[in-house]
Amino acid sequence: MRQPKRIGQTDPSRETVINGDVNDYPTLAQAMAGQDLVYANLGGEFEPMVKNIVQAMTAAHVNRLIYVTGLGLYHEVPGEFGRWVEESIGTPVMDDTRRAAKIIEESTVNYTIIRAAYMTNDDEIDYELTEKGSPFKGTTISRQSIADLIVKTIKNPALHQHSSLGIDKPGTDGDRPY
Repeated sequence: MRQPKRIGQTDPSRETVINGDVNDYPTLAQAMAGQDLVYANLGGEFEPMVKNIVQAMTAAHVNRLIYVTGLGLYHEVPGEFGRWVEESIGTPVMDDTRRAAKIIEESTVNYTIIRAAYMTNDDEIDYELTEKGSPFKGTTISRQSIADLIVKTIKNPALHQHSSLGIDKPGTDGDRPY
């Protein structure tokens, strides 16, 4: 369970912390009212959560979504690493993730889906992006790099509109994350 107190200090003039559950549609719909952008980085069963997010965004006329998920949505991870990703994550989870992404992509929401390689806690910002339809490149990415992409997109919502981006650290290609 998420703990809102862990967020730390906020600026009440621009931020409101809500203790809610994305699976609770009425609370989610209420939270969406008056927002400019939705950032979602979730765990669990993705399809029902994404249905709620898209429905609540549409009802509240919130058009911008940044959605973080893992690599392999489009079978875009080549070679042995791609096979290993599919096997280690498992068909049920991958299929659920793919259905969720399809809901986003087929909606009227202006989305950026970020497909992250295996995350590290490395103290660095070093990344490359691949577009949907291109083979995924590396195997790992720092959380700081993902955060950098997210913050840049939040600050400039015109970036990466209606796109699905793979993010990895250059030069980390291989058969397994290291």
